[in-house]
Amino acid sequence: MSRSGLRWRLPQSLRWRLLLGTLAGLALALVVAGFALSGLFADQAQRQFRSHLQLQLDQLTAAFEVDAAGQPSLGSTLADPRWQQPYGGLYWQVDAPGQQGLLRSRSLWDSLLRLPGDGLPSGQTHQHRLSGPAGQPVLVLERQVIWSAGPTPGPSPVASPAVGARSAGQLPAAAAAPGSWRLIVAQDLRELEAAQQRFDLTLAASLAVLGLALAAAAGAQLALGLAPLRRLQRAVQQVRAGDAQRLEGEFPAELHPLVQDFNGVLLQNEQVVQRARQTAGNLAHAIKTPLAVLANAAEQPRGDLQAFAILVDEQVRSARAQVEWHLARARMGGSGVPGLRSPVAPVLEGLLRVMRKVHAGRELRFDCDLAPDVLAFAGESQDLHEMLGNLLDNACKWAHGRVAVQARAEGRRLLVTVDDDGPGLGAAERERVFERGTRADERQPGSGLGLAIVREVAQLYQGQVRLDASALGGLRASLELPLA
Repeated sequence: MSRSGLRWRLPQSLRWRLLLGTLAGLALALVVAGFALSGLFADQAQRQFRSHLQLQLDQLTAAFEVDAAGQPSLGSTLADPRWQQPYGGLYWQVDAPGQQGLLRSRSLWDSLLRLPGDGLPSGQTHQHRLSGPAGQPVLVLERQVIWSAGPTPGPSPVASPAVGARSAGQLPAAAAAPGSWRLIVAQDLRELEAAQQRFDLTLAASLAVLGLALAAAAGAQLALGLAPLRRLQRAVQQVRAGDAQRLEGEFPAELHPLVQDFNGVLLQNEQVVQRARQTAGNLAHAIKTPLAVLANAAEQPRGDLQAFAILVDEQVRSARAQVEWHLARARMGGSGVPGLRSPVAPVLEGLLRVMRKVHAGRELRFDCDLAPDVLAFAGESQDLHEMLGNLLDNACKWAHGRVAVQARAEGRRLLVTVDDDGPGLGAAERERVFERGTRADERQPGSGLGLAIVREVAQLYQGQVRLDASALGGLRASLELPLA
């Protein structure tokens, strides 16, 4: 299956993806835990079962005796009642070389425990799984006992290390008879298997209940964890329906950056729409007056064509200035877009080269103080060029012989100052020159829109521009903008 096909098959819902992943992990963990616990229980039960059967073999070994005629017998009766119950599940048997079932428990009834003829060193225990009486699966333990002759005959000391409490089958010295005997005990395995099945069923039921509880807890956790996303969705729907202007409400800390960025985008879009409406209205209003004057002039008798031509030229220049002004503002549509970065040094260096050429007829000295390739404006390079170009051109027009430019960072703000050694402006005139069409001296060429454009563009970037007295004796223009 291709990777794209796999992605297509995955559920699109984040909730279902998380829930399915959680349930798959829980199911795997519970299955592994179930097998591990079942295996541990089975191992422990089998150890205990064999330990109990080993104890029965030790008791049989302790009770085993051989009389003076060399005939085996038990010196005491084994206590467990299952030895006496036919097919009771617990069996013992004594074999002699070449003869099986020489002695056996009543529980064997008419059956024998038929073991493979493996050689067995004295005292060592062997284990077998066989089909016992009535087809019962049984676990068998066997031990070889050597009955040696001597002053105090009895089982060889290595035959039953566990039987030290008594001297099994001690006979008078004259009655000692050597021999090799095979002592066998067996127990029905169905009880062990039934216990294992009961445990497995109980364990499976317990793990199933635990799994359901954990699945319910996972579902509740997902519902609680994803609830803020549903609130965020409702808030976005309210904004889309026009019932709210911003995303409002209590959100977790992880969603705060998303909410703030989204609200920032909404604010920028609102500013763009507002600026577009304002630009269209201003442009319509600005060219309405020249058009009205031209329309009235066209309706009047044309006695003086020269005066009519002068009137047309004035109104056309006025309308053109207004159109250029609003076009300049329209180019600022990209302001405030996140991620914009415009280095300051290349823009300033290019503008200074232009100013040297434009004002080549005057002996102007330009001083520039900035850190190259470090400072950057968080906005469009064209807008930075527009603002700095107007400020530099204004300073060059009024400077006697020196213009100083400095750019530096103050916190998260970019500050650019342009100083000149010209006549300067009074405090009352510094604010008035920012009005559109206002010029400090009508003798200087220009439309009176330069500083107004600088202020408008700076405000679009949440910046500002102000005029102060300069240390050079003229005017200082300070432009503050966001730093990238």
